[in-house]
Amino acid sequence: MTGRLKFREIITSSPGRYAIGVAGDSGSGKTTFTDSIRQIFGDSMVATITLDDYHIYNRAQREELQITPLHPDANNLAALERDLRLLKQGKGIYKNIYNHSTGRLEGPEYLPPAKIIILEGLHSLFTPGLRDLLDFSLYLDPASAVKREWKIKRDMEKRGYSEREVREAIARRENDYRAYIAPQRDHADAVIEIGFSRFGRDLGWKKNIYRVSILQTATSSSTDRVCLGMDLVSLMHPFDHDFMVEYRVVTEAGRKMGRLAFDGGIPRKMAVDVRRHIEEQTGIRPSDLFQGNATMTATDMVRLIVSWRIINQLANMA
Repeated sequence: MTGRLKFREIITSSPGRYAIGVAGDSGSGKTTFTDSIRQIFGDSMVATITLDDYHIYNRAQREELQITPLHPDANNLAALERDLRLLKQGKGIYKNIYNHSTGRLEGPEYLPPAKIIILEGLHSLFTPGLRDLLDFSLYLDPASAVKREWKIKRDMEKRGYSEREVREAIARRENDYRAYIAPQRDHADAVIEIGFSRFGRDLGWKKNIYRVSILQTATSSSTDRVCLGMDLVSLMHPFDHDFMVEYRVVTEAGRKMGRLAFDGGIPRKMAVDVRRHIEEQTGIRPSDLFQGNATMTATDMVRLIVSWRIINQLANMA
């Protein structure tokens, strides 16, 4: 990157605005990835639209109408497209706020424009209009058993539901998930798959260790080269933990994609080059975001790779 403008300088000086869409089912881990994007780029550069704020009905009305939030008719997607277009034009918007504690819509709230706009929710990639407005898209796709555990834990601890209520809600939503949410995977630039670790299912709850894969389409723009290095000599002295790295070429919906998978405790030295690149470009130290000692989780490794790709793609678009 010697002699070139840094990412922040490029984005700040560019007249354009950049939209990132993060889609997936409820409880699929979308916030985990959008939080890392916000942290790396900085709050001053990012405006986030949570798609729950575009629900048409409150919780009581949905129960009465027997419609789930996953159904497009329960959401004002036309208003979402309009607001995203305005933000990309550098204009602020007013939008409602969905209160998960009460199940009611509140507001309106003013959202000022920013250089980077993040859409996070169930329908971020649902309509052609939304997809046309996005510059990068990500779909989160945890295995059904993983997603079920996450949703039960989140909705019981943070949203006040009983386990029975959560399980009933999951069952009611399944048909709509398959009809309206899952097909968005085929439109994403990158897909994140999350499954239980092959080294032990209980590692998920105990240490946040899962098998995490990133599937990516090829990019036509040039990217800075970074190294996911592995010191083979160090493997002569066995680590005290299991880890795995795997790469495969797959074809999905007629698209050839590369699947890079990580599992176990990933040696932190493997991500030295990626972390250095992100820090040079943003001024943010990724080591401050991903706490740990000699190892990092597969989730953190994939978060770094996603951030690196976004930095390169948006810098090339500026």
